[in-house]
Amino acid sequence: MEINGVAHTFITASDFEASVAFYRRLLPFLGMKIVADTPNTFYGVGGRTGFGINRPAPENVGASYDQRRIGLHHQCWRARERGDIDEAHAFLRSIGAKIVHGPQDDAFAPGYYSVLFEDPDGIRLEINHVPGRGLFDTKDQRVGASLG
Repeated sequence: MEINGVAHTFITASDFEASVAFYRRLLPFLGMKIVADTPNTFYGVGGRTGFGINRPAPENVGASYDQRRIGLHHQCWRARERGDIDEAHAFLRSIGAKIVHGPQDDAFAPGYYSVLFEDPDGIRLEINHVPGRGLFDTKDQRVGASLG
Protein backbone atom coordinates (compact mmCIF):
# COMPACT_ATOMS: atom_id res chain seq x y z
CA MET A 1 0.00 0.00 0.00
CA GLU A 2 1.06 3.59 -0.62
CA ILE A 3 -1.02 6.48 0.70
CA ASN A 4 -2.11 9.25 -1.64
CA GLY A 5 -1.76 12.29 0.64
CA VAL A 6 -3.58 13.52 3.73
CA ALA A 7 -7.38 13.28 3.43
CA HIS A 8 -8.14 15.77 6.20
CA THR A 9 -7.07 17.31 9.46
CA PHE A 10 -9.50 18.47 12.16
CA ILE A 11 -8.79 20.73 15.10
CA THR A 12 -11.00 21.57 18.06
CA ALA A 13 -11.15 25.29 18.72
CA SER A 14 -11.27 26.85 22.16
CA ASP A 15 -13.34 29.76 20.79
CA PHE A 16 -15.26 28.23 17.91
CA GLU A 17 -16.73 31.50 16.61
CA ALA A 18 -13.35 33.29 16.54
CA SER A 19 -11.73 30.33 14.80
CA VAL A 20 -14.48 30.03 12.21
CA ALA A 21 -14.16 33.77 11.46
CA PHE A 22 -10.41 33.28 10.92
CA TYR A 23 -10.68 30.11 8.83
CA ARG A 24 -13.61 31.53 6.83
CA ARG A 25 -11.03 33.93 5.36
CA LEU A 26 -7.97 31.63 5.33
CA LEU A 27 -9.34 28.47 3.73
CA PRO A 28 -10.81 30.18 0.63
CA PHE A 29 -7.55 32.12 0.26
CA LEU A 30 -5.81 28.73 0.10
CA GLY A 31 -8.20 27.68 -2.67
CA MET A 32 -10.33 25.50 -0.43
CA LYS A 33 -14.10 25.28 -0.86
CA ILE A 34 -16.24 25.39 2.29
CA VAL A 35 -18.40 22.25 2.26
CA ALA A 36 -19.69 22.23 5.86
CA ASP A 37 -20.68 25.23 7.95
CA THR A 38 -22.80 24.02 10.84
CA PRO A 39 -23.17 25.10 14.48
CA ASN A 40 -20.47 22.58 15.48
CA THR A 41 -18.27 22.05 12.40
CA PHE A 42 -16.57 24.19 9.77
CA TYR A 43 -14.85 22.26 6.96
CA GLY A 44 -13.13 23.09 3.70
CA VAL A 45 -11.65 20.95 0.94
CA GLY A 46 -9.11 21.63 -1.80
CA GLY A 47 -5.66 20.66 -2.96
CA ARG A 48 -6.51 16.97 -2.34
CA THR A 49 -7.06 17.54 1.38
CA GLY A 50 -9.58 18.83 3.87
CA PHE A 51 -9.28 20.96 6.98
CA GLY A 52 -11.95 21.28 9.64
CA ILE A 53 -12.70 23.00 12.91
CA ASN A 54 -14.92 21.48 15.59
CA ARG A 55 -16.67 23.15 18.50
CA PRO A 56 -15.14 22.08 21.85
CA ALA A 57 -16.95 20.19 24.58
CA PRO A 58 -18.48 22.69 27.06
CA GLU A 59 -15.85 21.91 29.71
CA ASN A 60 -13.07 22.84 27.26
CA VAL A 61 -14.34 26.22 26.07
CA GLY A 62 -11.59 28.75 26.67
CA ALA A 63 -8.87 26.14 27.21
CA SER A 64 -5.36 27.07 26.11
CA TYR A 65 -3.45 25.37 23.32
CA ASP A 66 0.19 24.42 23.95
CA GLN A 67 2.23 23.37 20.91
CA ARG A 68 4.62 21.33 23.07
CA ARG A 69 1.93 19.18 24.71
CA ILE A 70 0.75 15.90 23.27
CA GLY A 71 -1.28 16.36 20.10
CA LEU A 72 -1.01 18.52 17.02
CA HIS A 73 2.32 20.36 16.73
CA HIS A 74 1.42 22.36 13.61
CA GLN A 75 -0.35 22.10 10.27
CA CYS A 76 1.52 22.88 7.04
CA TRP A 77 0.01 23.44 3.60
CA ARG A 78 2.18 23.14 0.48
CA ALA A 79 2.09 26.02 -2.03
CA ARG A 80 2.75 25.52 -5.73
CA GLU A 81 5.05 28.51 -6.24
CA ARG A 82 7.62 30.33 -4.12
CA GLY A 83 5.82 33.63 -4.78
CA ASP A 84 2.69 32.15 -3.17
CA ILE A 85 4.47 32.37 0.19
CA ASP A 86 5.01 36.11 -0.18
CA GLU A 87 1.38 36.51 -1.26
CA ALA A 88 0.24 34.46 1.75
CA HIS A 89 2.36 36.58 4.09
CA ALA A 90 0.74 39.77 2.77
CA PHE A 91 -2.72 38.21 3.11
CA LEU A 92 -2.03 37.01 6.66
CA ARG A 93 -0.86 40.47 7.68
CA SER A 94 -4.00 41.99 6.13
CA ILE A 95 -6.27 39.80 8.29
CA GLY A 96 -4.22 40.41 11.46
CA ALA A 97 -2.82 36.90 11.81
CA LYS A 98 0.05 36.55 14.27
CA ILE A 99 3.16 35.89 12.18
CA VAL A 100 5.69 33.72 14.04
CA HIS A 101 8.37 33.96 11.34
CA GLY A 102 8.84 34.38 7.66
CA PRO A 103 8.65 34.41 4.92
CA GLN A 104 12.04 32.79 5.12
CA ASP A 105 14.29 30.10 3.70
CA ASP A 106 14.90 27.04 5.89
CA ALA A 107 17.16 24.00 5.61
CA PHE A 108 14.42 21.36 6.02
CA ALA A 109 14.69 20.56 2.28
CA PRO A 110 16.45 22.16 -0.68
CA GLY A 111 14.61 25.39 -1.57
CA TYR A 112 12.29 25.25 1.48
CA TYR A 113 10.57 28.65 1.86
CA SER A 114 7.76 29.27 4.32
CA VAL A 115 5.68 31.50 6.54
CA LEU A 116 4.66 30.32 10.02
CA PHE A 117 1.66 31.88 11.77
CA GLU A 118 -0.99 31.20 14.43
CA ASP A 119 -4.76 30.91 14.46
CA PRO A 120 -6.85 32.57 17.22
CA ASP A 121 -6.10 29.66 19.62
CA GLY A 122 -2.37 29.92 18.98
CA ILE A 123 -2.32 26.75 16.87
CA ARG A 124 0.65 27.07 14.58
CA LEU A 125 0.02 26.92 10.86
CA GLU A 126 2.52 27.03 8.05
CA ILE A 127 2.46 27.49 4.30
CA ASN A 128 5.58 26.32 2.51
CA HIS A 129 7.01 25.85 -0.92
CA VAL A 130 9.62 23.26 -1.83
CA PRO A 131 10.57 23.03 -5.51
CA GLY A 132 9.93 19.73 -7.28
CA ARG A 133 9.20 16.74 -5.07
CA GLY A 134 11.42 17.94 -2.23
CA LEU A 135 11.84 15.12 0.26
CA PHE A 136 8.72 13.30 -0.97
CA ASP A 137 10.70 11.03 -3.28
CA THR A 138 9.96 7.65 -1.65
CA LYS A 139 13.26 6.28 -2.95
CA ASP A 140 15.19 8.82 -0.86
CA GLN A 141 16.17 7.01 2.34
CA ARG A 142 17.30 10.27 3.96
CA VAL A 143 13.74 11.52 4.56
CA GLY A 144 13.46 10.39 8.18
CA ALA A 145 16.88 11.71 9.09
CA SER A 146 16.17 15.04 7.40
CA LEU A 147 13.02 15.67 9.41
CA GLY A 148 14.65 14.80 12.73
